[in-house]
Amino acid sequence: MEKIYSTKSKGTGGQIKRRYTDFVVEEVREGKGICKVERFLEEGTHLEKRIKVPKQIEGTEQLYLNLEKINKDMNFVIRELARYLQCSNRRIGYAGMKDKRAITCQRISIFQPNVERLEAFGSRGIQLSKPSWEKERLELGMLKGNKFTITIRDIDLPKEEIEKRIKECFKEMKNGIANYFGEQRFGGIRQITHIVGKEFLKGRFKEGVMLYLTHTVDREQEEIKKARERLLETGDLAEATRLFPPKFRYERSMIHHLCKYPNDFVGAFGKLPKKLRYLFTHAYQSYLFNLIIEERIRQGIGLKNVEGDILIDGIPTAPLFGFESGFAEGKPGEIEKKILEQEGVTLEEFKVKKMAEISSKGARKKLILFPEKFKLDEIKEDEFYPEKLCATISFELSKGNYATTVLEEIMKGQSSGSESK
Repeated sequence: MEKIYSTKSKGTGGQIKRRYTDFVVEEVREGKGICKVERFLEEGTHLEKRIKVPKQIEGTEQLYLNLEKINKDMNFVIRELARYLQCSNRRIGYAGMKDKRAITCQRISIFQPNVERLEAFGSRGIQLSKPSWEKERLELGMLKGNKFTITIRDIDLPKEEIEKRIKECFKEMKNGIANYFGEQRFGGIRQITHIVGKEFLKGRFKEGVMLYLTHTVDREQEEIKKARERLLETGDLAEATRLFPPKFRYERSMIHHLCKYPNDFVGAFGKLPKKLRYLFTHAYQSYLFNLIIEERIRQGIGLKNVEGDILIDGIPTAPLFGFESGFAEGKPGEIEKKILEQEGVTLEEFKVKKMAEISSKGARKKLILFPEKFKLDEIKEDEFYPEKLCATISFELSKGNYATTVLEEIMKGQSSGSESK
């Protein structure tokens, strides 16, 4: 399906995430400023820095820290910290997930950590800094948003034209753009999380698990690609335990379970962490949300507030479907029902009795995204692509929104770097 854009300005083209420093995410905290990246931006700054934890204040149990990471998945970082501190993962809190293939900085909390061990912690890809004792644990959603500083590479346009197109797009976006969910919501380079989610909601647990294990794309590494293809071809789970590389720990856990209990696909899915299991439902809800936006644009009502819309802060919304979802009235409601019918899904199917943890009551989300604090930082020669240029831009988004949504409007046909995952 051809992408439908909110802006009419011409795109720059190009690609993102060619290197980690091309994508910087800094958490914006409500009333407490920005968690600034300090260690990993420049060459030669990867030296480990130890922290000194201040004396604990009476009545405080949570140690807050800035967590800076480079090319690290948040779940992986939490496991690494918990393993090193010899504590449960559940002791570590954070306000939001951040991109993996990027340099990111955010605030985390740790309940009563072993201070001596924490002060000795060091990692090539993880930096802790700015410790302070606080009373409450950090929970998901306890942030204002994120600041993004992003370099678009491989642009085949003159400098003046790049500047013109970016600034025209910035100007248009001040009036708001379609609040699409970004590609990372749908699962890295394979882009199947929402499809797997639909299989589970429909009660097709075997199909969902096997799709998760065996689907592959050309951009995957050859070793895992061959392992997936072999499992799809033979169904030999014992062989798969040998072929799937160790770093694919989630797939291996599911395969080991199926070796012991060949028909227990619900149990195999249960080997994934609880937070990860729920992401499959989220992804399918997000996919439907994007389809509703596209259908509104196709039918000519777009992002406008029309009769029948359900508003939040005066802005029209669309459903993140769940078993308690209601529909808008009029034309917006007709579109919402049409998308469900096209997909062959009912609201009742979002209550999954055999897998209650992926059930969802539903919610509504604003159709319009308002990026803030746009800045064109630099246009220069691209050291990776001879005779091409690169442009570095920055902007801020409120929590729960995606930088790729903004980038797609600017680039009008973006692609991630060849090493992106």
